[in-house]
Amino acid sequence: MIENRLGGFWRRAVAYGIDKIILHVICILLLLSGVLAIGLSFPAYHHGRGRGLFDSILDGRFLVFYYATTVFVNMIYFTWFHGATGQTPGKILLGLRVVQTTGDPMTFGVAFLRWVGYIISAAGICLGFIWIIFDRKKQGWHDKIAGTVVIREDRRNGKVQYSFG
Repeated sequence: MIENRLGGFWRRAVAYGIDKIILHVICILLLLSGVLAIGLSFPAYHHGRGRGLFDSILDGRFLVFYYATTVFVNMIYFTWFHGATGQTPGKILLGLRVVQTTGDPMTFGVAFLRWVGYIISAAGICLGFIWIIFDRKKQGWHDKIAGTVVIREDRRNGKVQYSFG
């Protein structure tokens, strides 16, 4: 069995950056639709006095709802793509795949656990992501939590081959 190379820090960082750009576009569309909904439901002035559209957008409830929505969209995005195929669009573009260290295929449960690990890896100054640079198996804290590793695919024969050791 051919031993695949592990996905390194920079390749993974670029793939994550691509995914975050996609997520930002989705979230901006959600924000614009939220602003449109507020603009249609709140007149600029209520009986000559009241809150304008800008004040309604800056209302704490709207911002909390928007933040919660973006977290939910992130969770769905990473859990779905990692659970279904082991690859997000960013990982596909860079030839990376997330697999379990046991060699078993990814599941949605493992993918969700890995996403929870993203939150832990990002805590502080992203030490869990920086850990990839120093780890022998190029695992971040989220990989260690979920029991996963990121590999570079061998695309020559159309099959993913890897071994751990």
